[in-house]
This record gives sequence, structure tokens and C-alpha cells, in this order.
Amino acid sequence: MNGGSLGLRAVSYGSLQQLQQIQNGFSHNLPTPGLTRKSSKLLLSSSREKERVLPVVCRFLGRKRVTMLLLVVLALLVFVFNSFTVNKESSNVIITQHSENVIPYRKDRSSSSITFAGMEDKHDIKIPSTENTVKGNVKHRILIPSPSHPLIQPSTVVRDHCENFAFPPPPPTDRKRYGPRPCPVCYLPVEQAIASMPSFSSESSVLRNLTYVYDENPIRIESHRGSEFGGFPTLKQRNDSYDIKESMMVHCGFVNGSKPGHQSGFDVDEADLMELEMFHDIIVASAVFGNYDIIQQPKNISEFSRKNVPFYMFIDEETEAYMKNSSVLGNSKRVGLWRIIVVRNVPYSDARRNGKIPKLLLHRLFPNVRYSVWIDGKLRLVVDPYQILERFLWRQNANFAISRHYKRYDVFEEAEANKAAGKYDNSTINEQIDFYIKEGLQPYSEAKFPITSDVPEGCVIIKEHIPITNLFTCNWFNEVDRFTSRDQLSFSTVRDKIMGKVNWSINMFLDCERRNFVIQAYHRELLELMPPPRPPRAIIRLPLPLPQSTTSLKTPTRKKISLKRGRGDKKRHRKVVGGSRDSKSF
Repeated sequence: MNGGSLGLRAVSYGSLQQLQQIQNGFSHNLPTPGLTRKSSKLLLSSSREKERVLPVVCRFLGRKRVTMLLLVVLALLVFVFNSFTVNKESSNVIITQHSENVIPYRKDRSSSSITFAGMEDKHDIKIPSTENTVKGNVKHRILIPSPSHPLIQPSTVVRDHCENFAFPPPPPTDRKRYGPRPCPVCYLPVEQAIASMPSFSSESSVLRNLTYVYDENPIRIESHRGSEFGGFPTLKQRNDSYDIKESMMVHCGFVNGSKPGHQSGFDVDEADLMELEMFHDIIVASAVFGNYDIIQQPKNISEFSRKNVPFYMFIDEETEAYMKNSSVLGNSKRVGLWRIIVVRNVPYSDARRNGKIPKLLLHRLFPNVRYSVWIDGKLRLVVDPYQILERFLWRQNANFAISRHYKRYDVFEEAEANKAAGKYDNSTINEQIDFYIKEGLQPYSEAKFPITSDVPEGCVIIKEHIPITNLFTCNWFNEVDRFTSRDQLSFSTVRDKIMGKVNWSINMFLDCERRNFVIQAYHRELLELMPPPRPPRAIIRLPLPLPQSTTSLKTPTRKKISLKRGRGDKKRHRKVVGGSRDSKSF
């Protein structure tokens, strides 16, 4: 290597630098080639210095340590570069989501801010009361509508999540499993379902103000069934209850009490009365009377619902005594998520009829509640109540939802099935059906479409508490009080009478959809009749056999001594020499 070659390398380096500066738009400030060259002496001195320094470093630290140090430095550089790239990309994604995903929400009345914690995606979202901004993770942006701004329709939230959802084909037949099965349901995530709750109550068709009859001493005027709790409404009063006006007064149970739960034939303690009068957006309610069912604990309930949605379980004194004796109920009045409310002085001797009071008259027991989800005592709730309400009320723009019967859709068929199963006295069922026939009851036909069924599966009721739905459940209860406690027989009569007067309808969803969010258990009496489950068989584990080798090992055996002597054997005699101990014995 000589100086000329080094000079050529310097020229090439200078030309590359000039090319880069020209590409960057700074060609007018380029120096001359002579100024950018380095002399050969300088290049030689710098290379010699590097050659002198490197061996000293390698000797001082060792080659392996130098290599490890270089690898660590390289790893740190790669880590810093990747983290910078990820942060840049995530900031771009957040900006896009912030500008696209907008979800309506209703501000809580009782608190100045609303915090979502412990949801499915584990995001914490806090909404200040004075700003329409979101702090924290902005994946689910929430817009608080002002009173002057219309609420964004829930369909905008559902559009992307459930747009392509469709029922899959039915599962193949299974000989080991009979009866109806659940089917898939598209629920919104819990956070979005909470945000989809409307800010204002739905409009009640025609009826605006609904009040209830109060009479300390109701008198039976006509010869028909009924109870003092229901007030013995006459046929004229019954017919007037279907003449819907802007303001109405109807019989709706609790007739001889100043307020429901206080000296009304369905009495609760004062502490429980104060609990019932509290304001709640949503409640879940159930009942067990006559110790008929085993309380089922809800599952898959979000932390937000656990804190803000109360679960009420009504029981009578018989059920209370059993639960206390079995150490299920203590002084806290709680069993899992359920807040237990003990009912005293029940109006009916039939436990099933007593259960119709909280089932159909929840709006009277809870006058300050917006939405309610009723489930029978034999059911276990396995989906969050916000998701249920969003799917079957808010998304459908409905205010009352109930599932169809899984098999029957005609009242006449339902009556015959009740008589065959011994659900109620046959003569009473015939009397009720004959009464409805005189009023014009007809078998179900396609002429009723879009009504798809006349028979509900009444173990679940999803309801918004507004005057028109309250009137429907009041009249439905009056039919149960007058005739049989089989509410499936009177459902279609009450529904059709109200729908004939006002523009109102009920969302009757599929029974397989109901089975998606509740699991049905057996009644207690059936569980007691069932044989106890067999204990698991004891598994006897035998020792593993030893692996057999190619050569068999024989156990050592004693050689048998033959008593027979051969021909060559001679009889040997022991020679004994007297006085000598050194004689040899053979």
C-alpha cells in the first residue's frame, strides 16, 4: 500500500460525501475536492493508533469480555429502536380509534363521575361530570349526550360487532341428549352494553298516568274466583282496564294496604321497605316460596354490575326456616349476590300463586326502578344483565321482552298439555278456556303474523317500567288472580286486548336464546326423589409386570442327593484308632 492509493480512497470518500449533499439539496454549499481530502500521513497515523489501542484493550479486558460488551451494546440499541417504533405505531392507532368509535352513555344521577373497572377488557375509563372527554384507554370512547342533543342510536354501536352474525346450522342429533338446546346469541361487550343504555325512558303509548285501586275492605260482588289481595275486580272493571286512556286507575294487587309491603297481605320488614324504595337503573329479581327451589348463584357478572345492579330474592317464612336450619342464611340477609327479602303474611295458600306477585308486580314493589330482569327461582343467570337488556330491549327498541315456548304456540294445545301433566285442576282450566272462547279466542294461525306465538315461556321477563308495560302486567296478574295460576294461558288474551287499542308490541324472542343466558335446574322435590349419585369406583392399581428379557433367569435350586449308589461306589468305613485325635474322617 502506498500514498497514491490512499489518496484515491480519499478522493472517492469525498465524492460520496458530495453526492449525499447534492441529494439533500445542499449542493450550493459544497467545498472543493481539495479541501475535503485527508493527507496520507494522517490516515496512516490514525490507522496505526487504532492498531495500537485495540491490542491493549483486548489484553486488559480479554477478547471474550470485549465480544460480550459489544453484543450488549448492540442489544440495547435494537431494543431502543423497536420501542420507539412501537410507540409511534400505537399513537397512530389511538388517534384513529379516538376519531371513529363513539358510544353513547347516560350519566349517573347519584354520582359526579362514572368509573368502569374490572370489565372484560380490563380497561379503566373515567368520565368527569364537567367534560365530555375520556381519560385512560380510549379504545371505547364514550359520549355523554346533553339534554339538547339527541341520543345516538344503539345500532351504531352494534353495526360492526354483530353485523355479520347469523345462526349456525342446528347441531346433529344426539341420542344421549333430548329436548331443546341453547343457540348462540351476539351480545355486545359489557362496557359497550352499559354505554348503550338510553338516557330517557321510552314513550308510553297513549297512557301517561297510571294509578292503582286502594280499598281497606274489598267485597266480593260477583261469584267468581279471586282474592282479597287482588280486590275482587268486577267484569266491568276488568273490561274498563282495557279501555286505554291517558290517565287510568286499575286493580293491581296490594289493594288493602297503604303501600305495597306494608299491611297489604304481602308484608316485608321496615328495613326491607326502605331498600325497595331506593332508586336503581336496573334490578334482577327472583323468588322461592314453599321451599320449592334451591337458590342458584349468578355467574359471569361484571364488577360494574356487582356494584350497581342489586339482586333481590323473595322468600317466605317456610323457606327462611329451612335456609337458617341448613346454615345457608345468616344475619347479613345475603346469600352470594342475592339480597334476601323475607315476605310474611302471604295472601295465597298456593306457593306458586304467591310467586306470581313479585314476578308480575315488580313495578309496585320497586316504584323507583327503570329496568328489571325477572328469572324464576330454578334458573341460574350466566350473562351480565346489561348485555341481556341491550340485546333484547335496547337493540330492538322494545320495552317488554319474553321468550316463546320451545314447543307450543297455541293456547288450546297449552291447556291440554297442562291438564295431561296435572299442572292444575282440569275443571278450572276448562272454565278459563271457555271464558276466553266466549270473548273470541281463536287457535293460533298465520293471520296473527307478525305475532309468532300465543304461548310464552314465562320463566324470564325483561321489562322497562313505564305505564303501558305496568298496565300489561297488572291486567295479566288480575287474570291469574281470577282464574288459574298458569300464566301461559292468559298471556295472549291480555296482550291482544292491549295491542288492539294502542300501538304497542312485545318482543317474543326464541326460547333457545333464553337458554343461552339462563341455565335451568331441577325443583327441590325432584332432586329429593332422585337417587343419590353413585360414589366413584375405587381404582385398584396393580404393580406393573417386570419386563421379560430374552434370557430367562432360573432361581437357584438345591441339588437332590441320590441315595442310590452306583456300581463303582465302594462302601467306605470310618477307621477309628483309639487314643488318637488326629485321625482323619472320610
